[in-house]
Amino acid sequence: MNHADFKPFIQQLCEASAAVIQPWYFNLDMQIDIKSDDSPVTIADRRAEEVLRDLIKKAYPTHGIIGEEFGEENTGADYVWELDPIDGTKTFISGCPLFGTLICLLYEGRPVLGAINLPALNQLFIGDGQETTVNGTAVKMRTMEDLSQATLLGTDIPNFKNFQPASDVNTLIHSVKLFRTWGDCYGYTLLAAGWADIMLDPIMNPWDIKPLVPIIEGAGGMITDWHGGDVVNSDSCIAANKVLHPIVIEMLNSRK
Repeated sequence: MNHADFKPFIQQLCEASAAVIQPWYFNLDMQIDIKSDDSPVTIADRRAEEVLRDLIKKAYPTHGIIGEEFGEENTGADYVWELDPIDGTKTFISGCPLFGTLICLLYEGRPVLGAINLPALNQLFIGDGQETTVNGTAVKMRTMEDLSQATLLGTDIPNFKNFQPASDVNTLIHSVKLFRTWGDCYGYTLLAAGWADIMLDPIMNPWDIKPLVPIIEGAGGMITDWHGGDVVNSDSCIAANKVLHPIVIEMLNSRK
């Protein structure tokens, strides 16, 4: 099967999860629980993942599933779906619209399709490694070559020193034109659509990383781990255009 044939289904998944999530957004009656890792989870996270799993099992019963909230099923299958029903749950529970649903289709362990759906902004990004679209229109990263004019994004400033303590992040921050914490999956959509140039995440989960790969690469960018290696099975991420990416990698890893 052509992997592009799954695009209508991945759009269906995003629409179904958004329908579950949207009534809970900006809803002060929503219950918030704390997981064993001290991260928050809501009824919207859990119900959205349940809907996604049900749809996948009905449409493709031989496929595997990995989800943040309900774990793994049939991960030895050729096709495996990786799910994060709400990426940026802290953002979501704070009433900020910059959260999203992440969905990735893996074939033999490699990401072949990725989606970032931003329900509060009505933006759906889908990438296949060759092309990335937002609401059906193709987008590209901008070809910024001058680091001093670049926009740098990151999710959580304390995480830089907590998880990549040897990195020279401060030098990078002071080398760019603008640094903002428009983070989580939203930051990667800004890169893909040409509004920003570099995104740093010093610590991530697998379901947060893999959907990004076909989206950033489809938009013409590079995405690796913190040291420039394969990002797919890593726990960190750096994304940028092809000119700035090696500069950023060298700068962040220059300390001995």
